[in-house]
Amino acid sequence: MTLRLGRTVPRNPVALMHRMYKYVFPEVRDELKRWRHTADLIPDPELRRQALGSLTHKEFHCKGGAVYAAANLPIRHVLIPLIVAFQTISDYLDNLCDRSTSLDPEDFRLLHRSMLDAVDPEAPAADYYALRNERDDGGYLRELVQTCKSCIAKLPSYPLVQDGVKELVGLYGDLQVYKHIRHDLRERELLDWWEKHRPRFAHLRWNEFAAATGSTLGVFYLFLAAADNSLTASRVETIRQAYFPHVCGLHILLDYLIDQEEDLAGGDLNFCGYYEDGETTAQQIAHIAELARRDIARLEHPRFHRMIIEGLLALYLSDPKVREQEHVRHISRKLMKGSPLMRVFFFANSIWIRKSSD
Repeated sequence: MTLRLGRTVPRNPVALMHRMYKYVFPEVRDELKRWRHTADLIPDPELRRQALGSLTHKEFHCKGGAVYAAANLPIRHVLIPLIVAFQTISDYLDNLCDRSTSLDPEDFRLLHRSMLDAVDPEAPAADYYALRNERDDGGYLRELVQTCKSCIAKLPSYPLVQDGVKELVGLYGDLQVYKHIRHDLRERELLDWWEKHRPRFAHLRWNEFAAATGSTLGVFYLFLAAADNSLTASRVETIRQAYFPHVCGLHILLDYLIDQEEDLAGGDLNFCGYYEDGETTAQQIAHIAELARRDIARLEHPRFHRMIIEGLLALYLSDPKVREQEHVRHISRKLMKGSPLMRVFFFANSIWIRKSSD
């Protein structure tokens, strides 16, 4: 069953969160429970550990991404399994690469081919572990890929969004390759990559472009759009331009903002670390948030997307990690100053959701 979005999109924060609590969160939890059961059966101990770790510690990624299913509840039985499976692939591979037994860029690229295959109905399955020692996952990754394909087959307008989805997924894969290779090589590779894309995004700093490529939100919104059987090619292009790079960039810069001490301890690259100081960090994130608000004004149902933007700010700036880092707390106060009621509402809900999940 598909419906034109105008009939179903929640129009205010209370309506949105009602749908999230009543429908989306419980069904996301059910999907994650199913994937945990599958991950428990992975034969290789390292792959099993990373799969279970991603499902346990990154559950909120799936919960947040599934907000797009709240915009079209009649098709949530397709969108929620699709979003959860795709995000689970992303989080699992991020764990494999972050704490990898390999530093081979070709290994990382082959692993992330699974994400491209997941969004291409015609792509054959591959041996995604062929270039690493740990290989026996009992079919876990292939099952995630096939779940995405099966759900995508139920989206009537997917052929219209497929190229846009593949472009965003391709950029995401590039980022994951370059940011996880040897520490002495990764910055140079990222800068060379940026030079290829600079002409299209010259108003951004290189770290802001890289951050934008790390978000899955643009992909999830295109999944939602593909459920609308009245979708047009012009609307798809408007969506792509509205979400990338600013909405996507805001998402991941906020993620990096609160993870700075954690990334420093783990030796992981953090794109907020490339700003000159906390003042610049706050100014740049605020500027990108303003550009994101401008961009979504061109979309149908802009208020829904404004809720996404304010929800992102609320979700990340309410994270307990903020309180534990003095400089991040200072930046957070600047970003929250003069917050609209919508953001304050989502801030309170974010705190409640974390407490109820503990």
